[in-house]
Amino acid sequence: MRVAFFTENFLPKVDGIVTVHCLLLDRLAERGIETIVVTPDFGVTRYNATRVIGVRGVTMPQYPELKVGPPTLSTYRQVKAFHPDVIHVMNPGLIGGAGIVMAKRLGVPILASFHLDLIRVVEYFRLGFIAPFVRWWTRTTFNAADYALAPSRATRQHMLNVGIRNVGLWRRGVDPDRFHPRFYSDAMRRRMSGGHPDDVILLYVGRLSKEKQLEQIRCVLEAVPGTRLALVGDGPARDALAQHFAGTPTAFLGYLQGDDLSQVYASADVFVFPSALESFGLVVVEAMAAGLPVVASRVGGVCDVVEDGVSGYTFAVDDVAAMVDGVRRVINDRDRMQQMGRAARAAAEKETWPAIMDEVIEHYAWLIASRSAQDKRS
Repeated sequence: MRVAFFTENFLPKVDGIVTVHCLLLDRLAERGIETIVVTPDFGVTRYNATRVIGVRGVTMPQYPELKVGPPTLSTYRQVKAFHPDVIHVMNPGLIGGAGIVMAKRLGVPILASFHLDLIRVVEYFRLGFIAPFVRWWTRTTFNAADYALAPSRATRQHMLNVGIRNVGLWRRGVDPDRFHPRFYSDAMRRRMSGGHPDDVILLYVGRLSKEKQLEQIRCVLEAVPGTRLALVGDGPARDALAQHFAGTPTAFLGYLQGDDLSQVYASADVFVFPSALESFGLVVVEAMAAGLPVVASRVGGVCDVVEDGVSGYTFAVDDVAAMVDGVRRVINDRDRMQQMGRAARAAAEKETWPAIMDEVIEHYAWLIASRSAQDKRS
């Protein structure tokens, strides 16, 4: 089996979308499935066994880690020479849209997966005047595929409401060995707490951008004595957040990977996630696997994985008072906090990446078989 991917977002950028994509590529390689990736050109030509075909584009001023540009005839020729059995388009934009056209021309079945809710993004950033076009583009491109996959039940329902047909689930998992309480580190805890390891450490991991609404966590620091905040990641809101949290017990740790990332999860007390926009929220499951209770807004897949009062608390987007109350309820009783952490770990252990990625491979096989049967009938 050969799978060609089209995505607007790939390495060297590091986020939840890229993480899931790389995990899928790893699993496909383990299963002996050949792959290529068509993506904006940032100088990456290969990911392990996968050849990367770069598409030249223009850097986005607001997001310098993103580029926009159309695939060319050369791109098409390289894809055609690969002889794909199926084309997987990840959140079709300009590159993904071109991938759909190429698949139609090559007579190859198309799987489209949903990773970023562009409709809500443009509404959140008050670009509502282009929302009708974005809604049309989303519905049209996904319906041009043979099958679509959503990362959570809430997102699946949203896709159906938009008018997208034939939507299944591509659930999210976690590596329970990489994210585990055993990575607890006294040294990391001191680093996260600015030398005050006995305080309660609140943690956020992910992109530092406006839609994550991280500034709201300051209200927790002010309302709940003895709490400190560690922010892991980077992004366009980094400088504004540094100014906003000036004078508070907040540590900016930047991007962390490998053992450092495992340690930062395992060495915190509570994971706080006030995001306004999310298709799933992969970091929430990673935090749970590390044994952290979660206090998170009800976005993306949060309600699929967090059980209120058991593994954490959820709150409506922008309900800052409920977020403060959730943190307070978690930390008021240390024994209960540890119990919720154990429940979070147990819930996260139920979903592992290999089994989830194998479900995607089953979708590929089904689409290929369906196309073959259709060709024989015609």
